[in-house]
Amino acid sequence: MRLLVLIVGAGGQLGQVMAERLAPRHEVVALARDALDVTSAEAIRTTVTDICPDVIVNCSAYTNVDGAETDPLQAFSVNSWAPRLLARAASAIDATLVHYSTDFVFDGTTDRPYGEDDVPNPRGTYAMSKLLGEWFAEETPRHYVLRVESLFGGSRAKSSIDWMLNGLRSGTAVRAFVDRSVSPSYVVDVAEATAWLVERSAPFGLYHCVNSGWTTWAELARELARLTGRPDAPIEEVRMANAGLVARRPQFAALSNERLLSAGVTMPTWQEALARYVAATG
Repeated sequence: MRLLVLIVGAGGQLGQVMAERLAPRHEVVALARDALDVTSAEAIRTTVTDICPDVIVNCSAYTNVDGAETDPLQAFSVNSWAPRLLARAASAIDATLVHYSTDFVFDGTTDRPYGEDDVPNPRGTYAMSKLLGEWFAEETPRHYVLRVESLFGGSRAKSSIDWMLNGLRSGTAVRAFVDRSVSPSYVVDVAEATAWLVERSAPFGLYHCVNSGWTTWAELARELARLTGRPDAPIEEVRMANAGLVARRPQFAALSNERLLSAGVTMPTWQEALARYVAATG
């Protein structure tokens, strides 16, 4: 079934890939930040009413984790109030809302991957704004809230993993946490998982959407070095306590895809996703 999909925040790393992946099989209206102010109730209401999409995919986000500590208004405006506005607009036309959250909603004090039923415990302004955004997105009955983590890839690549890859290829020393564990998310795989859920009318609700498995940042950097043919590249291992971070990060932030798997979506491993990304970028 061909759907009319409105992608909000389409100029970002995830939004652009989402539009590219959905456009061949659906009618897509992709609006970047300059075309739609997600913090404006009137702009959201008017845009959604005029387009009347079947699905709204919210890829807009304030992602400056440290910056949120000094600019909480902007963080909450984009990460919390915008999902609320979109949820209300979606409810008004009986549309499905897709919203993306983060591993930062957890405190990272466990030693096993978090599941969707684990209780969140955010430790900073950014994390709190994202959790509140989840709750607001869930106010509309037809919703998918997908927690992603350490996004990488796409032509708008600008994440830590993208930065590491560029550094390794240029011969620059790369710094990586030796004591923070993550389950990275390749934007291409996130887009395909999103399409699967929407196109097959999977059960609404909260899902984790990351590449399978987990790794420390230092191990990830070494895998990138191997994939780029630079196994001896300089990688500086650092500890979180010595990094001068303003906001607290969850130390063990691996996520489990159990609910996504039960819906029929098998996410590739982070190693396989990393290999595809390196190959795709030449």
